[in-house]
Amino acid sequence: MTESRALLEKVEALKNILVAFATGVAGSSNADYVELRRELVAAPSVKAQLPEFVRACRDLYEFWGFIKSKYGTYAERREYLRGEFDPILTYLETPLVTPLDAAISAHLGQLGWPVVTEAWEKALERRNDDPEGAVTAARALLEAVCKHVLDDLSMPYDDSWKLPKLYGATAHSLKLSASQHSEQVFKQILSGCQSVVEGLGALRNDLGDAHGQGKKGYKPAPRHAELAVNLAGAVALFLIATHEAQQGKRSDST
Repeated sequence: MTESRALLEKVEALKNILVAFATGVAGSSNADYVELRRELVAAPSVKAQLPEFVRACRDLYEFWGFIKSKYGTYAERREYLRGEFDPILTYLETPLVTPLDAAISAHLGQLGWPVVTEAWEKALERRNDDPEGAVTAARALLEAVCKHVLDDLSMPYDDSWKLPKLYGATAHSLKLSASQHSEQVFKQILSGCQSVVEGLGALRNDLGDAHGQGKKGYKPAPRHAELAVNLAGAVALFLIATHEAQQGKRSDST
């Protein structure tokens, strides 16, 4: 079960407990509410989208003090709770897939490079629920793509190389280094790709889950992870497409 699906089920369970308690249905468990609320408030991807009264009411008795004074009838309470939970349920039910996601997934699925595909799938899965893990997976994706390309080209590299150096060797082998081009527009684009890779390496080192952090360590938000994953996917696809195009030209000339 994916993290998003698990969160969806927990939010639905919390809503059902509150509806039952607010409408006099027997069997509502205060312990279950307290535990579900604790888990959801601790989840960065959903905390801000929980109804405000859930964040404020630590148990069912605090919730009762809130709901009984707000609405007097069961029908009003059910309608109110439905409206309050609809936004977060819709968010969790909506597949977080963009056209870029689909294009990259389709292309990677045809390559037969399991390590690359696994890194991409991890990045997508963790992008919203585990931003730190997504940032790390985004870097792993680029590292794996670079190594596969270099292996295909029989170009040497060291496993200890950090991402910028690994990317630099790959770009040079594919003639994608800015220094290999004279046209200013190409130099700008290719320099931008290098900057993206260096930024991803820095982002992963500063915000990813690969290193321990001190008291002042910062954690990435889902928006940071989304940016990292999208950029890594776009650069990875560019490297793969260039490699395939050049391999095709070599085959045509033989």
